[in-house]
Amino acid sequence: MSSAQPGLEIEDAGLLTTVQDTGRWGYQHYGVSVSGAMDMAAHRRANRLVGNPPEAATLEITLVGPTLRFETAMRVAVAGAVFELRLDANEVSTETVLHAHPGQRLAFGRRTAGARAYLAAAGGFTVAPVLGSRSTHLRSGMGGLEGLALRAGDRLTAGPALGVPRREPAAARWRRCLPLGGARVRVLPGPHAGLFEPVVLRRLETARYTIRPESDRMGYRLDGPPIPGPEGLSLLSLGLPVGAVQILPSGGVIVAMADRQTAGGYPRVATVATADISVLGQLAPGDWIEFERCDQRTAREALTGSGLA
Repeated sequence: MSSAQPGLEIEDAGLLTTVQDTGRWGYQHYGVSVSGAMDMAAHRRANRLVGNPPEAATLEITLVGPTLRFETAMRVAVAGAVFELRLDANEVSTETVLHAHPGQRLAFGRRTAGARAYLAAAGGFTVAPVLGSRSTHLRSGMGGLEGLALRAGDRLTAGPALGVPRREPAAARWRRCLPLGGARVRVLPGPHAGLFEPVVLRRLETARYTIRPESDRMGYRLDGPPIPGPEGLSLLSLGLPVGAVQILPSGGVIVAMADRQTAGGYPRVATVATADISVLGQLAPGDWIEFERCDQRTAREALTGSGLA
């Protein structure tokens, strides 16, 4: 690895660490999932801190973080979930710029809030793009580093650092917004809401659901009161946006996430407001979710202050 290519080695990959960016857009009609960061706001903040554009690839770190050894000097930042971090023996912070020297190690310790953190390196990680994106889609083995979660011994390089680092003066506010054990998210009515009895949909808006252990980047399966649909309901498959709240034939509830399939035939009774998708991305199995109906004006106003607009 030359000095012109800043890089690092994965010494311990943690539970699930993948390369992600803003997603693989424009290929859904071919059956290609969008993928991308689960918490897009945190992904963008990490990139801003080191002077990258929003679409630069970061490392998405889930629940248990990795240990990284820097092979060259690198400017990096971690945003999103709060972990105890050490750069060699020194305690360092998330939501701030870190200047690592060759041979230093960045170790992720105990997680104290949120589920997913994003590590950005100045210049962005330079795995080969697939269909215009570096995001890892695990089920298809597409993108990232050989389509896989990172493993011990993997090496990553970053491109030339072109931008100017930016401070995030509101870092404390982002930490306070991280969910602790669950979250209430705003939803807009979905295209099939009218097929359900109002009293049944009211149950969705008043109940508390829990994310099941088998949930993943494709979607969250929820435990909670079932939502019975009309008998004999049969629907044509429709395009599936992130945050789509679908009802299974059993009455079970699922929420589509970043690695969702491109189309689905289950009735879609609601869609999580874009401003709250990043909140969903910071939830883990065992956390709770509550749904709060909102209108389009409220959803647009929330998006303006979310860091995603």
